[in-house]
Amino acid sequence: MISLTAPGITCEELSLIKSFLLLQFIHKVFERDLRIMKESGVFKTPELYMEVLAGGDRQTLMLLTEVKREFKNRRIRVYQVAQNERGIEAEYVCRGYTGEMNILWPAFRSEMFARMKAYLGLQPSSMPIGYAPEPLSTFTISPT
Repeated sequence: MISLTAPGITCEELSLIKSFLLLQFIHKVFERDLRIMKESGVFKTPELYMEVLAGGDRQTLMLLTEVKREFKNRRIRVYQVAQNERGIEAEYVCRGYTGEMNILWPAFRSEMFARMKAYLGLQPSSMPIGYAPEPLSTFTISPT
């Protein structure tokens, strides 16, 4: 992870920003997977699998709500998120100071996968060979 931090920002605040980014992407992946699963017509019992994914998404949204609450308490706002061939870039304001966080794809994907497994109630293990979730389109996050 490369990070250009605002003066006086704590490790805990940086961790909150990183969690926010991961949770946003995980939520989008769960939503996308649920939509594809529902529309595909491939599964004999899509409801069962969708229930598992929906549970993971609920967990993600609950944690995202907690992070946003902490953002408000700590006066943190992430106002721009983008992705490129190297990874995720985010611009933020913490107590009036601006900063930038860059997370390289390998680290981002690895943590994203581990968190998704945890939110789905699966046991931690190594990432499958060749695992590389599709990049999400660049998006701007509305002020928190």
